Amino acid sequence: MPEGPSIIIAREDIERFTGKKILSASGSSKINMDRLVNNKIVEIRTWGKHLLLCFRGFTLRVHFLMFGKYLINSSKPLKSRLSLKFSNGQELNFYTSAIKEIEEPLDEIYDWTADIMNDQWNPAAAKKKMQAAGDKLIADVLMDQQIFSGLGNIIKNEVLYRARVHPKSITQNIPSSRINIILTEVKTYVFEFLLYKKAYVLAAHWEVYTKKKCPRDGAAIRKEYIGTQQRRCFFCDQCQVVY
Repeated sequence: MPEGPSIIIAREDIERFTGKKILSASGSSKINMDRLVNNKIVEIRTWGKHLLLCFRGFTLRVHFLMFGKYLINSSKPLKSRLSLKFSNGQELNFYTSAIKEIEEPLDEIYDWTADIMNDQWNPAAAKKKMQAAGDKLIADVLMDQQIFSGLGNIIKNEVLYRARVHPKSITQNIPSSRINIILTEVKTYVFEFLLYKKAYVLAAHWEVYTKKKCPRDGAAIRKEYIGTQQRRCFFCDQCQVVY
């Protein structure tokens, strides 16, 4: 599933279509295609893993799910979920994605302070929510999109490794000072992720994700499916503390 930084890259890529008239709209999504024709995208925003195509009076939300993707000025044999055609043969196609119409103003729908890629992200509010998480595993709390919108499995693993916190830690047992370190690492790593992703070198900079040996102490990296979502976790039992 694309994480927050990847959605930022998608937004920057698709912004070329802002202000351009849509000549035709089609696809398998159950949305009103007719309202898109002769309309213009006025703004493209993001919230976590949501790509938001803003029109006057409504918004299309694109969620790429686990394997969704978009193509610009090219297409696949697979039927698109949404295909937008513009002048001069330009087109924007979305595949294996969930497309939804939003009628309400976005400020009524989204808490921008929870979005880890947004300038309004509020680590103090995130800390308060973390401390209220009780006996939930930190591996689950970091993946809670209402606390860390845009944070995905790669970021979770890398942040916990950097913060030296074991993914099986009970959140309420983690010291406040260590929570602060986790929050700092979230903010630092998501923008490193963005930088590495743009340079096509993201995997080369992973410290723990998919690794076999801990770069800090040489111990074996363990892989387990942990938490309510049973997502892959990579961790070192020697240097990551269980709280």
